[in-house]
Amino acid sequence: MEVGIIGAGAMGSGIAQVAARAGHQVRLLDARPGAAQGAVDALRTTLSALATKGRLTPSDAEETCVRLRAVGSMAELTNAGLVIEAIVEDLSVKRGLFAELESVVRRNCILATNTSSLSVTAIAGACAHPERVIGLHFFNPAPLMPLVEVVPGLVTADGLAEQVRQRMSQWGKTPVICKDTPGFIVNRVARPFYGEALRILEEGLADMVTIDHAMRAVGGFRMGPFELMDLIGNDVNFAVTRSVFEAFFFDPRYRPSLTQQRQVESGRLGRKSGRGYYDHTGTAAPPTPKEDPKLLNDICWRIVVMLINEAADALYLGIADRDALELAMTKGVNYPKGLLRWADEVGLEHCLSTLEHLQAEYGEDRYRPSPLLRKLVREQRNFHG
Repeated sequence: MEVGIIGAGAMGSGIAQVAARAGHQVRLLDARPGAAQGAVDALRTTLSALATKGRLTPSDAEETCVRLRAVGSMAELTNAGLVIEAIVEDLSVKRGLFAELESVVRRNCILATNTSSLSVTAIAGACAHPERVIGLHFFNPAPLMPLVEVVPGLVTADGLAEQVRQRMSQWGKTPVICKDTPGFIVNRVARPFYGEALRILEEGLADMVTIDHAMRAVGGFRMGPFELMDLIGNDVNFAVTRSVFEAFFFDPRYRPSLTQQRQVESGRLGRKSGRGYYDHTGTAAPPTPKEDPKLLNDICWRIVVMLINEAADALYLGIADRDALELAMTKGVNYPKGLLRWADEVGLEHCLSTLEHLQAEYGEDRYRPSPLLRKLVREQRNFHG
């Protein structure tokens, strides 16, 4: 099957590499002159380097390179059986692209969007045949990150999600099927990792260095929230937060942070700009966190219990099943363990009492416990029992 990829940025070129490695003829298209060919050239260099390091054989690298080709127009995607869009995260732009794309490809071609937070149903709504549109949300870098969220829209054809899930498994990925709701699984459930950390900082309970240290040392996370926001880009992280907040009709649980907005306004975008929450120019001395065990434990548990509550609500609302939720957070964002398993280990009663205390303390709906968490505590059950 020929695979078309539209968008030759980091995500699009990464998906192109994955598809070519899986044995597909890949056609890479980008509206920017020379961008697609530049991406193909860069991929060939990457594959050659991987062969030199022994991560794939020289013949595999050469065969993969042969499968990659830059194209200059949509007309050259006519024979594709699957087209994946990985362009700017703008609903109107994506809808325009899909409407145009549908007039070019064959009737049985599957159209997929790599959107991370926009509605798949809304994108499909621009098509005369929305039943063949589906979300395929890869994580960056696509060749290394195993998770793919498979997201059927409201009118996606029955069976297409399972068909695509099997295809992603053949590509060596870990696919999970989830509902078309804001943020899908990962960008929904992970919001408190950033939002509650920012809230703790704004309240003056701890500085960002100590918060990051708490999440690494106590929680076992690979990176703290401020380190990770600097890596992702504060502009990108803030945009996703705003998108989810607005899509949920301004639910206070997802409210963006003024602190992060100011970072974006000041141009402190993180590593890519040389400065974010941290100085990435190499000229500043490394900051020192506080080593107060009680403080570190309190910080970590406050953030983790909010993550657990979000995962519980996603399960309660049928966004995905339990195993998909656990896989998404461990394979998509490298959490040290599944959040629902974590809740079982510490005790659901402890989770519920912490949330009730926070809600009473702040008087905010932000901390409302999930109905499923309340139900399981009442029935003396857990998520895996």
